[in-house]
Amino acid sequence: MHENAIQIQFKLHPSPRVSAPAEASPVEVAPAAGRLPRVTQVLALAIHFQDVLRRGEARDYSDLARLKGVTRERLSQIMKLTWLAPDIQQEILYLPPTPGGRYPISELSLRGIGNVLSWEEQRAVWNCLKTKNNLV
Repeated sequence: MHENAIQIQFKLHPSPRVSAPAEASPVEVAPAAGRLPRVTQVLALAIHFQDVLRRGEARDYSDLARLKGVTRERLSQIMKLTWLAPDIQQEILYLPPTPGGRYPISELSLRGIGNVLSWEEQRAVWNCLKTKNNLV
């Protein structure tokens, strides 16, 4: 791993129809630090899924969904986060843990930003969203 790299590990909860072994161990975060925002966790999951596809461990989204115990629809939602501009992804991955409650930016709003084709426009929408939620 790179010196500045962060590692986010998570457990998937497969559907009862699929019994896949858990691949990840718990995250090593001090209890007082809080939890990583859900958007950070889901983006890390999307990047992991992308890597699984790149390595050829799954042929396509349908195969990946079956292997990881998520629906194809949910997998498509998760993978939309990989459409975000790289600098936005990096910012999301480095969000600080939240001591309590929910992070003000939702996964749904990030998927909406991912639907914008231009990275420049994505950045403008992202900055507006951060300003709106007093995160700047």
